Amino acid sequence: MSFKKLIRKVEDTQVILFGELHNNSIAHYIQLRLIQELDKKNDLTLGAEMLEADNQKALNAYLSDSINQEGLDSVARLWGNYHTDYKPLVDFAKENKIPFIATNIPRKFASEVYRNGLESLNEILTESEAKWVAPLPIAYDPELPSYKKMLSMMGGDHQNPNFPKAQAIKDATMAYFIEQALRKHESQLVHFNGDFHSKNFEGIYWYLKHRNKGLSIITISTVEQKDVSKLEEKYEGQADFILVVDVEMTKTYQ
Repeated sequence: MSFKKLIRKVEDTQVILFGELHNNSIAHYIQLRLIQELDKKNDLTLGAEMLEADNQKALNAYLSDSINQEGLDSVARLWGNYHTDYKPLVDFAKENKIPFIATNIPRKFASEVYRNGLESLNEILTESEAKWVAPLPIAYDPELPSYKKMLSMMGGDHQNPNFPKAQAIKDATMAYFIEQALRKHESQLVHFNGDFHSKNFEGIYWYLKHRNKGLSIITISTVEQKDVSKLEEKYEGQADFILVVDVEMTKTYQ
C-alpha cells in the first residue's frame, strides 16, 4: 500500500495506535511523516508510552517554551533514545501547537505491581499519585493471549503471575489517558507505543474498546523480515496495517 493511500485510510479514525519496535529507524521516520500529513487534514493530539504521566507538567512547560530542551532533560525521565527517536515528534507538536500527552504509568508503580500485584497500588498511592494511574481497580483478563504469552516466556518454575499484570496496568493507564485526551481535545489522537502494547488488537486497544465499544481505532504494527516482498504468515492479521522493514536496516540503538 502506498503511503498516500494509508493516509486516506486512517484520516477519519478517532485513534491511531502506532506500534513500533523501539530501535527501528524506519518506524520512527514513518511516525513523523504520518503526523505531518494528518496535521494538514485534522486537528491532532499526540500521545506516547515513552513519556510518563507524572512528567506531563514538564512536557507542557517545554511545549509552551517555558523551559528549553536542557530544562526538559533535567526534570523529565526521558528514554535514552529520546533525542534521536521521539524529540522530532515532540518538537513537531511544539512547532504546530499540538497537545502531546504523557500516557504511561510512572515506572516505579509498574514495578510495584510486578513485585506485589495490582492490589498493592491501593496501599501505596497517595491522592496526587493516583492521578497518574488508571482508576483502580482496573479490568484484567489473564486469558488474553498476549498476557498468557508473557507468562509462558518466563518458564515453568520462574513464572511470576504479576508479570502480565504489570503490563496490564501500563496498557490500562495509557488507554485511560488517551480516553481523557479525546474528551478534552475532541481531535484525532495518534499514540506511539511499543508494538506489544497494541498488536493483535490487545493491550491498549482492548482497554479502549472495553470502555467504549463504539470508538474507532486503527492499529499499525512494525515487523522486521529478511524478505520484505511478502508478509510472513506469523504476522498476518496482527494489525490493520503492518509496516515491514528489512531486518538489516540501521537501528537507532543496540
